[in-house]
Parts: sequence; structure tokens; C-alpha cells
Amino acid sequence: MPVQFQIVVFAVIAAIVLFQLYNVLGKRVGRQPQEDAKAAVAGPTPNEAPATPAIDPATLASIATLKARDPAFDPARFLDGARQAYETIVRGYASGDRAALKPLLKPNVMASFEAGIAARETRGETESVEFLFPPRADLEGATAEGDRAVAKVRFLAELRSRVTKASGETADSETGEPLVEERRTAEHWTFERTLGAADPNWVLARVEPANA
Repeated sequence: MPVQFQIVVFAVIAAIVLFQLYNVLGKRVGRQPQEDAKAAVAGPTPNEAPATPAIDPATLASIATLKARDPAFDPARFLDGARQAYETIVRGYASGDRAALKPLLKPNVMASFEAGIAARETRGETESVEFLFPPRADLEGATAEGDRAVAKVRFLAELRSRVTKASGETADSETGEPLVEERRTAEHWTFERTLGAADPNWVLARVEPANA
């Protein structure tokens, strides 16, 4: 076979192979790097509050009774405020900040919290609390009872508490270190406010244990 003809044949074969490689390698297959970068930017951050869970039909029905009396009631905005109140109250109770607690609690709840704070002070202890993750808040009911708006929220939280003696001594005599405890809590908090009142703020009326 003449050399010139062999060169032409090899050139044709090479062109066919290059064309096949282009068809395979030139296509976008799977996730591209720029797509992964976009996903990383859009992902949640550790301190980001959890998304508001969907509200079940029974709760929606109870909310309708409240909105009939208070059309401005917004479940999502209420939950945001309830979560902030929850964190403020938990930290306020731990630190014994009565001034911060009083406007957020009904008198019966304030009396209960006051008793716990006083007992801790009698033991000569101080406590600090931090949330390991943003607490989860689920609205489990909101309705009108007479002249009161009543809303029940289920809170799930993971906390770390640190207890020390007010005198500077350690709370744990065995280890010589402050007493540190990590715990998960599940509670129902019931908030109330007076319908038609000038003050639109809700106050904590009851605390009950809940299933985790």
C-alpha cells in the first residue's frame, strides 16, 4: 500500500477517534464544580434558625378561631417571637435576672421561677446557659378563650449549663471543676395575651413537660 494512502487512512481513523472522544468528554455529566459551589453557598449555617414546620390541619382549625377574633394574628411571626421569648426566659432564669423575666411571665409562673432562683441563691450557686443549636418551636394550637388569646408551643432544645459557687468555689467537689451539664429538653409553653389590649405582647402562662 502506498505510503500516502496509509497516511490518509490513519488520518481518517484519528479523526473518528477524536470525534468519539469529543462526544463523550465534551458533554456535561453529573454535578459541575460551579453547581457544587452554588449548593455550598445556599446551604444552612450552624446558627441558622430551623425552618418553621408545616402546621397540621387540627392546629390550622384552632388558629382560624383566633383569627376570627384577631385578624392580624400571624402564626409565623408569632413563632419567631415565641422562640426569642423562650431563649430570653431560659437565659434569664439561669442567670437569675428577675427584671428580664417579670414582663414576660404571668404572676403564677414568675412566682415559680422566683422560688427556683431563690433556692439556687441560697445554695450560693450561679448558673449560665448556652444553646447548642437554635431551639425548635412548633405551634400546637392558638385560639380565643373569652377575652384572652391562648397559644401553645412545643419547644425542643439542646442546652449546656455551667454551675459555679458564688464564692468562687467549684460546684463539683470531686473534679474541682464547674458543674457542666448538657441536656435535651422538650416542653409545652402556653402563652396568653388580652384581646383588644393596647399591649400586643404575649406572656408565658404555663410550662408543661412534652414528649421529645
